[in-house]
Amino acid sequence: MKNIDIQKVTLNDIDQLQKIGRQTFSETFSGDNSEEDMKKYLDENFSIEKLTDELNNKNSEFYFAKLENTVIGYLKLNFGESQTELKDNKALEIERIYVPKEFHGQSVGQILYEKAIQVAKQKNVDYVWLGVWEENLRALSFYKKNGFTEFDKHIFKLGNDEQTDIMMKLQLKEQ
Repeated sequence: MKNIDIQKVTLNDIDQLQKIGRQTFSETFSGDNSEEDMKKYLDENFSIEKLTDELNNKNSEFYFAKLENTVIGYLKLNFGESQTELKDNKALEIERIYVPKEFHGQSVGQILYEKAIQVAKQKNVDYVWLGVWEENLRALSFYKKNGFTEFDKHIFKLGNDEQTDIMMKLQLKEQ
């Protein structure tokens, strides 16, 4: 897909961020989770207050993929203490790459992923890591295709449901 712009998200974009975040998370996971757990997760993790805190955090960055001023996906990156798990200063975490279903298969996720790798190289990190729900076969396949390998597992809490995420990493520099 051509003419996709990648733009850093600012506080002025918070309503769009909340909208795309809630929409894509719902599309991706509501079929496999209870309505109650989904509502709890969306209310807690996509509230204006939580998104404001994340946007104000110097160790997190959000990017939109835009097509003719329409947001068609987004990316969230974490560094240092903002990482959800490892908190390694030599690493970058891809916390989220989400694209609405209507844009799946059009390379939007790949373009956002390439932005994440560009940022990782600019920050001179040794590796990039992320967690993927073990049931999200589409995402697991995407990251394996991009060279990520599994290195651990952790528990991700969606509402009141504890789920297993597969932790994956991509080494950028020789160890």
